[in-house]
Amino acid sequence: MSHAPALRAVIFDLWNTLAEWPVDEWAATRPRVAERLGFSQAEFEERWFGELATMRETGPMAEALRILGASPEVAADIASMRRAVTAQGLVPVPGSIETIAQLRRRGFGIGLITVCTDDVPALWPETPFHGLFDAEVFSCSVGLKKPDPRIYLLACEQLGVEPEEAMFVGDGANDELAGAERVGITAVLLEREGEVQEWAGRRVRSLPELLSLPELRP
Repeated sequence: MSHAPALRAVIFDLWNTLAEWPVDEWAATRPRVAERLGFSQAEFEERWFGELATMRETGPMAEALRILGASPEVAADIASMRRAVTAQGLVPVPGSIETIAQLRRRGFGIGLITVCTDDVPALWPETPFHGLFDAEVFSCSVGLKKPDPRIYLLACEQLGVEPEEAMFVGDGANDELAGAERVGITAVLLEREGEVQEWAGRRVRSLPELLSLPELRP
């Protein structure tokens, strides 16, 4: 009888897992972005969350803004507004840093896969997350987003592990959990308070709870 290989790495999602996306701040900023572009808010949001969603998450945000007709000056203003919002969100949720530190002490490699715009890697060196990960995969930098199998395989390659030796932890957005399992990674849902998610696999209610999972115990 063959046993599953021992886990050697834990890969985390970023938004709404390790950090909370600042929903209210971004909602309050979008009318100003629309106005700067000369759009109604409804038209801006339809395009931003529609045709431009994949482009801005797999390449430079400036290119998406150019397609919206932004001059370099307007694009720079909007990028600055967006960075201010994103910076407010790049704050570790309680228990996240300590959990990562404990997993590292137990000998696990630590990875990150995030679907994000390029303000995240630009701000990253100034955040408490900088230096915590052995592999960082930002969708905007690699041109791939979850649940594309290649983004998970890229993180495993950077960590020097096989998919079967990795665990992925996230809030379940972007079909990320099933995407991880399709390539052989064990996926764990981080349950968010007040949200009910259909997920037949492992789940935890907080990041420190990961430390009690049998596969991650010392």
